[in-house]
Amino acid sequence: MPGLTIGDDLPNLEVETTNGKMKLHDYVGDSYTILFSHPGDFTPVCTTELGMMAAYANKFAELGVKLLGLSCDDVHSHKEWIKDIEAYNKGHKVTYPIIADSKRELIKQLNMVDPEETDSSGHKLPSRALHIVGPDKKIRLSFLYPATTGRNMDEVVRVVDSLQKAAKHKIATPANWKPGEPVVISPNVSTEQAKEMFPQGFDTANLPSGKSYLRFTNV
Repeated sequence: MPGLTIGDDLPNLEVETTNGKMKLHDYVGDSYTILFSHPGDFTPVCTTELGMMAAYANKFAELGVKLLGLSCDDVHSHKEWIKDIEAYNKGHKVTYPIIADSKRELIKQLNMVDPEETDSSGHKLPSRALHIVGPDKKIRLSFLYPATTGRNMDEVVRVVDSLQKAAKHKIATPANWKPGEPVVISPNVSTEQAKEMFPQGFDTANLPSGKSYLRFTNV
């Protein structure tokens, strides 16, 4: 689907939310922000998702990450639905704002339109999309799920941690990496540079090619 993707600037749109009107760039500020859409209020998968976002709010806060939801329902609907979300998820409070996009203008600009799902009037619904926005207001990572598949919050935490570590150090995270596990040193870092940058040391995989590009360290 064409539209906003990795590396693009988040448009500085003025939005109406459950916490009042705001400009997206003002909300992001100097933080990482998770901007996520859901197909509709008072729907089963979305209720579990927004509840889990609330349950994980402290984990995201520890990483310096803000949360921002979105759907095409209005603010009143969002606020009524929040009561269900909090009740189902054992009282975890939904403190993050939820954007109201009743005119369906924002989902187009933010690449959050489901290609198949429509409401009873035939209008397009938001996809189950999630953008991770950096402090530079650029899209760092995007997930795009169909309406039938709920997101895994542990995966969202994992990729946020990966992005932040990669931005701070010249590293990348290998397949199936979990926070706390060794990372790999970027190939554009020479061995001499690696010794200076990673005084804690690193291990180089012994490969048939004899090349020393797969180097593991802890950060």
